[in-house]
Amino acid sequence: MKKTLIAFALSTAAATGFAHAGEKLVVAASPVPHAEILEHIKPALAKEGVDLEVKVFTDYVQPNVQVAEKRLDANFFQHKPYLDEFNKAKKTRLVPVTAVHVEPFGAYSKKIKAKAQLANGATVAIPNDPSNGARALLLLQSNGLIKLKDPKNLLATSRDISANPKKLKIRELEAATLPRVLDQVDLALINTNYALEAKLVPTKDALFIEGKQSPYANLLVARPDNKNSAAMQKLAKALNSPDVKKFLATKYQGAIVPAF
Repeated sequence: MKKTLIAFALSTAAATGFAHAGEKLVVAASPVPHAEILEHIKPALAKEGVDLEVKVFTDYVQPNVQVAEKRLDANFFQHKPYLDEFNKAKKTRLVPVTAVHVEPFGAYSKKIKAKAQLANGATVAIPNDPSNGARALLLLQSNGLIKLKDPKNLLATSRDISANPKKLKIRELEAATLPRVLDQVDLALINTNYALEAKLVPTKDALFIEGKQSPYANLLVARPDNKNSAAMQKLAKALNSPDVKKFLATKYQGAIVPAF
């Protein structure tokens, strides 16, 4: 009788899709929108047998460190230029699993309402990490405010500025702090996740913003040893689902666009 009950319980668990042993995933994410997207797909993953735990981080370093050290399974917060630079600098071997969305990078100000109002000698704050700093400079260039020696260099720095007609003063600060310094600078170029956390609406509040053709798609990132695991592939599929596409459109109203 006991064997029959055990067999019935096992067959019921399999039929209802409860998580199997070894199919728990712990994933690091920035609060907005990454963690919100992961929380949204939790129920669908549970039906696929994957128990997803989301750990929220507000920095861009520890999520990669902890995945590399196998303290976490994956992370979801970064684009490929940042990942490539991190792997090079830290000698890690983290790999993309899938691209999920693009957060169009924007320029914000509390002092002016149009880029034409940017005065000579104005202070412009940009992120201090190599990939996002370059991204900010490329956006300034595409809006005619500066010129770079190599207009396509995804790792350009302020030293690569070849023309600065307004003599803008470039300040490099930690990306997460940029919304908090808007009162202190004339213009700040801010990652959309941090803009959203600060209650800024990119499609309304940005003076200028990247187009949908941006090469900076945000990635689900793992290690070579677990990239192709069944649970990770189920997570990737859920992140690239029509349901997530609809969620992005409804919740973020164009501030976040699908990359799939």
